[in-house]
Amino acid sequence: MTDPLFAPIRINQLNIPNRIYMPAMHLGMAQAFEVTDQIVEFYARRAKGGPGMICVGYATVDELSGNTRNIGAHDDKFIPGLTRLAETIRKNGSLCAVQINHAGRYNFSFLLNGKQPVAPSAIASRMTKETPKALEIKEIQQAIESFANAAARVKKAGFDAVEILSGTGYLISEFLSPLTNQRTDEYGGYLEKRMRFGLEVAQAVRDAVGPDYPLIVRMNGNDFMPGGNKRSDLIEYAKQLSNGPVDALCINVGWHEARVPQIVAQVPKGAFGYLARDIRAAVHVPVIASHRIDDPETAREMINQEFCDMVAMGRSLIADPDLPKKAREGREKEIVHCIACAQGCFDNLFKLKHVECLCNPLAGHEYCKKTGKVKAAKKVMVIGGGPAGMTAALACARRGHDVTLYESARRLGGQLHLAAAPPGRKTFSRFSDDLETQLSVEKIPVVLNCKVDEAFISKEKPDTLILATGAIPLKPAIPGMDLPHVAGAWDVLENKVGTGKNVAIIGGGAVGVETALVLSEKGTVSAETIKFLLVNKAETPEALFDMATRGSKKVCLIEMTNSIGRDIGKSTRWGMMQDLRRFNVETVTAAKVLRITETGLEIEKDGKINTLDFDTVVVAVGAVSYNPLEQVAKKLGIDYRVVGDALKVGTAFDAVHGGYEAAVSI
Repeated sequence: MTDPLFAPIRINQLNIPNRIYMPAMHLGMAQAFEVTDQIVEFYARRAKGGPGMICVGYATVDELSGNTRNIGAHDDKFIPGLTRLAETIRKNGSLCAVQINHAGRYNFSFLLNGKQPVAPSAIASRMTKETPKALEIKEIQQAIESFANAAARVKKAGFDAVEILSGTGYLISEFLSPLTNQRTDEYGGYLEKRMRFGLEVAQAVRDAVGPDYPLIVRMNGNDFMPGGNKRSDLIEYAKQLSNGPVDALCINVGWHEARVPQIVAQVPKGAFGYLARDIRAAVHVPVIASHRIDDPETAREMINQEFCDMVAMGRSLIADPDLPKKAREGREKEIVHCIACAQGCFDNLFKLKHVECLCNPLAGHEYCKKTGKVKAAKKVMVIGGGPAGMTAALACARRGHDVTLYESARRLGGQLHLAAAPPGRKTFSRFSDDLETQLSVEKIPVVLNCKVDEAFISKEKPDTLILATGAIPLKPAIPGMDLPHVAGAWDVLENKVGTGKNVAIIGGGAVGVETALVLSEKGTVSAETIKFLLVNKAETPEALFDMATRGSKKVCLIEMTNSIGRDIGKSTRWGMMQDLRRFNVETVTAAKVLRITETGLEIEKDGKINTLDFDTVVVAVGAVSYNPLEQVAKKLGIDYRVVGDALKVGTAFDAVHGGYEAAVSI
């Protein structure tokens, strides 16, 4: 039976060899709008993995549509770079497209040399905190022409297709939504007028590229913006596009400022496929589903169940460029899955850095990192089987060294299992499993339950040590720490200890927030039961929401500083803060814990001392490096590297990248 993922599909006159579509993602790798070696090598590596088509971008249509770190398509001088990119992608095995877009009010004036962003109406953006200039009719016509000219350049550069971004809160979707379009002329008002700009852009692009050139539109299935477009409005827009100049639709979800999580781990796999399904039922062109489709099994099922005709897999191919190839060859167990942490992709963009990946330390560095074999192999002992140690072991082995990994615990993964404890974060444990699978693929010996000491190292006589012994919880000097109702956050996350009904958590950083979310879900009704009650109309939606969010514990999070979750990445933090509120976790900031009492806590806040009653006190004030073997390495005169938390307490991203860098330095 033919695997539906690898059945060919036709869009206009273009035959695409399989159903995997890598969607456009802003990479932050362009320089002055020019295609760079970094971009070329990034996409060359993805093309080698075998997706049917890769869409790059987004690319700008005029000088107000993006910033210098976007690929440029607004001037003929960018055609040579685009041509080089198209040729490279095709040479390495994939068809290629360019997404063209105008950011509208989502652009920042500081990225436009002080120029004011533009939009259909002068309504401030919650994301940028800036008010855009309302476009005049003449400027609207110029913008439409700019889209058409950019599409013509894409075709001239040799790409196989062009995609228009008509969602996500950018300019076209700003015209489409009543939230951002309050015009009273022919481009505003009721739905038919609000659709006009997007439809005219699509028609202008069609006229520019000709009838046989594939034209795709990426649009929202739901904006998730209260007071904005209804799903029925977007389905009508999809109908109009498919009845006109458009050959395929790629279904996106949400605006950047929407309060519904879209990309992070708490979003179930394929959760938004229903949006593609409903649009597919209403149109007669191929539909591409997207968002959180992170493995071939999910993708295959969505195609089989007729939710879509193709699947967009973006961050999945950042994490593992060979995902399509592994699926085609029956090696799906070897895939390194995207864990939807957003630490290296979206969080980097907020920092004005280029895209990287927690799971793949080569992502974004394909053009410059060493991957070749060493001239002389060394015997390397890696001590510690967390993400830093496993990554270091893999990098060493792939460069030709003789590597053995030693772990003192009964399993590999280290703190990845702690990170996986909160609701919707199980992907971190899957990353541990994926790394362990890679160790097996590379035939790296792994010794568990092994405590390495000076005598053991002397006996093994390694050339190099990689010390990845991790961290241990910090124990603050708070009176009462030895009382029986005090527990460590790590023990709570690993379910090693029980907690009472009324729980205080000391420390409002990432671990404290994660612990609060774990405890606040205790006693809530399961998703399976919620569905059963909903389908049978046994309870009202309001009652079901309460049952899903009201647990059996009262949780209070106490933080010394003025901010909760300050060390959580921007893409993830807002959703976790939202969940703290939904699950009724009390937060107390700018409060100092003076002592732990037999019945709770004594804290100081605003100059006043308060005594609070709690059944359990959980301590989540951070961790300190655990590195007992560095002095041993020095004493024995053995070359060594310290990596991960053993070097400096940080994130899983830091651990993976530090482990890789240490390994390739040998």
